[in-house]
Amino acid sequence: MDYTKLKNTELFLFDMDGTLYLGDNVYEGAIELMEDLPRLGKKYIYLTNNSSRAGEDYITRLKKLGFPCERENVFTSGMATGMYLNQRHPGASVYLAGTKAFYRELVSYGIRLVNDELGHTDADTVDVVVQGFDTELVYEKLDRACHYLRRGSVFIAANPDWVCPMPAGEVLPDCGSICALLTAASSVRPNYIGKPNRNMIDVISEMTGIPNEKICAVGDRIYTDIAVAQNAGSVSVLVMSGETDEKILAEAERKPDYVLRDVHELHEILKTL
Repeated sequence: MDYTKLKNTELFLFDMDGTLYLGDNVYEGAIELMEDLPRLGKKYIYLTNNSSRAGEDYITRLKKLGFPCERENVFTSGMATGMYLNQRHPGASVYLAGTKAFYRELVSYGIRLVNDELGHTDADTVDVVVQGFDTELVYEKLDRACHYLRRGSVFIAANPDWVCPMPAGEVLPDCGSICALLTAASSVRPNYIGKPNRNMIDVISEMTGIPNEKICAVGDRIYTDIAVAQNAGSVSVLVMSGETDEKILAEAERKPDYVLRDVHELHEILKTL
């Protein structure tokens, strides 16, 4: 196997759930890999489509699990959504159907939210509806979002994931599944901000000064983690420790640059380069 692309990689973007850990169960060798990357001359960012937690929440969670992590090591779809709103819809009134953590994230970007942290609002119309991976979902949020979408609001969603993997083979309905419900009720389709939108990598490249072709995305999902790398002209590593199985891989139209068992195998390869 030719590992030249991995050797030339300067920055690794790691998915978390299904790649480094599952729930609170850290995968073998994951912490050791992250601790060793600086010695190997590689930078890293934890890149997640999960908007249910804010960036600061991930720093706390990762450190609690034993991973090295500072502010510059985390980039979430919630952060990307805040940046996108400021770039494309500056000053717009926004209704957020998301967690309290996502609410605080958007507030930190100066987004003009019409609702409180619980989703309550008296506004009759809004410019934009934002949907996140809402683990605090209540029917009122769906009702308000549908109301606004049917009256012409722009529909933006943090990520397209159908499910969030959990231990013991369980899953949680993710943002994509919630959006499918809203689209069925309103006939409006969302613009997804997170992976596989290449904007996630383009922004990171601009922030770090590292060109896309020297960035490598590592993850367990072909339609998000691998697709974002392919869309951005970056290197892709699929790990078979999460959602993707052999059948899904075989049916994929576009194959990853590398398919590995897990991040422990990635670490072993990097140590030889």
